[in-house]
Amino acid sequence: MSDPAPAAPALAAWRTRVDAALDRALDAHAQPGTRLHAAMRHATLLGGKRMRPLLVHATGALLGADAAALDAPAAAVELIHAYSLVHDDLPAMDDDALRRGQPTVHVAFDEATAVLAGDALQSLAFRVLADGPIAAEARIAMVRELATAAGAAGMCGGQAFDIDATGRGGDIALDELRRLHALKTGALLRCAVRLGAIAGAADADAAAALDRYADALGLAFQIRDDLLDIESDSATLGKTAGKDLAQNKATFPALLGVDGARAALAEQAEAMRAALAPFGADAGVLAALARQVVERDR
Repeated sequence: MSDPAPAAPALAAWRTRVDAALDRALDAHAQPGTRLHAAMRHATLLGGKRMRPLLVHATGALLGADAAALDAPAAAVELIHAYSLVHDDLPAMDDDALRRGQPTVHVAFDEATAVLAGDALQSLAFRVLADGPIAAEARIAMVRELATAAGAAGMCGGQAFDIDATGRGGDIALDELRRLHALKTGALLRCAVRLGAIAGAADADAAAALDRYADALGLAFQIRDDLLDIESDSATLGKTAGKDLAQNKATFPALLGVDGARAALAEQAEAMRAALAPFGADAGVLAALARQVVERDR
């Protein structure tokens, strides 16, 4: 996988664009000065890897899309991600008190405000996408992709499978675990790549290769997440470590063992390399993002 250093300036510039777009959207459409507005900003602007919006920009740039056309889909997919984390941390779900090194929204504010903040962030995502300076046909395609990835056929469906699998530990088939995480984690990452591909008018071959990359990225992200829950600590992660084991959750290390999970991670890294090979050096930033996913420590 390529050295991430040459990609660093582009990633830093895109991150600045994303943060600015999120800040504008929150202030324009979320009634500044209210408790709800403060909770939405807390959920969205206090750090985070910005992996999904960076994937939008990197994919679009690879295909020659204008950066201005990528701002709205990049912000939209991050707003969906932020909403999902707010709801995931609720007492009715994972009941977590720490996210990105800060108190979770229901802890910093209250549970009712957290529910409303998540709902409002989800709605705001589609408002931002609908208002983007993008051709109407492409905008409709993006809305369809984002709605599918966020809903019962994507992230929410995967979360439901995860709830059902909690307590089973390694008592789950590998194909079932892969499907769970292809929905819960992978769907929104794949959507981010697809949003960039739509903006860049990818042809069928390019779209298929990028889908293969995104599918491998989603699994790699989750496998690494599972390993970090065992190997890292709360201060480094910015969220509570060890919860998967404590809750006997279905994870790759629980099913495959730590060494098996590391081998599975290496397989996904190779799959990402193979998927990007047709693009050559032009896919350097996407390759750098893949390396970040595989090697990250939080």
